Amino acid sequence: MTGTDIAATLLVVAKAPIAGFAKTRLTPPLAPREAARLAADALLDTLAAVRASGARHAVVAWTGDLSRAEHADEIATALREFTVVPQRGDGFGERLANAHADAARFGLPVVQIGMDTPQADAETLGAAARLLLVTGDTVLGLAADGGWWALGLSDPRPARLLTEVPMSTDRTGELTRNMLRRCGFPVHALPVLTDVDHYRDALTVAAQSDGRFAHTVRLLDESALTPATSSSPRV
Repeated sequence: MTGTDIAATLLVVAKAPIAGFAKTRLTPPLAPREAARLAADALLDTLAAVRASGARHAVVAWTGDLSRAEHADEIATALREFTVVPQRGDGFGERLANAHADAARFGLPVVQIGMDTPQADAETLGAAARLLLVTGDTVLGLAADGGWWALGLSDPRPARLLTEVPMSTDRTGELTRNMLRRCGFPVHALPVLTDVDHYRDALTVAAQSDGRFAHTVRLLDESALTPATSSSPRV
């Protein structure tokens, strides 16, 4: 880790960026392998931001076969600087709750993010962790599509409530915030960010950042993107 020591744990929930399984809503216009490479770039940008954030601990809750992932060697190298734990549970809410419990073993507040917001740089992540430490409550970063991109908890127990929230809907963020408040946990807002689900989201995020994800998006000439009827990737 580099930068100021922040007494918090940053938790990244991630899956192997495998062609045909990662970022499938980017196809079309992208080919499956192109979409997976963008997912890999987003993950690598996120891991770099976490390392530079100044957080005392960094954990990745991982699922999927890394050997089949795009940029597998680079991801494996980056993960050596993290505590890697397997994702556990049946539904996504249960896996998130278990990941928070695993990350909380360091005895510090936990800020959890995914791999869909590569524009969340080290300064953004460090600020989220510091807000959590100052308030001692809960911080939540809503996403522009109605979900959320970050959840910070001083105590991992509220994460169990995520099993009661429908995930991947346009009301997931609102329902998560309401659930936390209803159960007596004050919620402090982080900036609203766009997460990458569709290609238009990738263009928006690329315009807001300058990492490898943005570089790859800029290299994709929209006029030369693989047609939806193509049977083989362009890359």
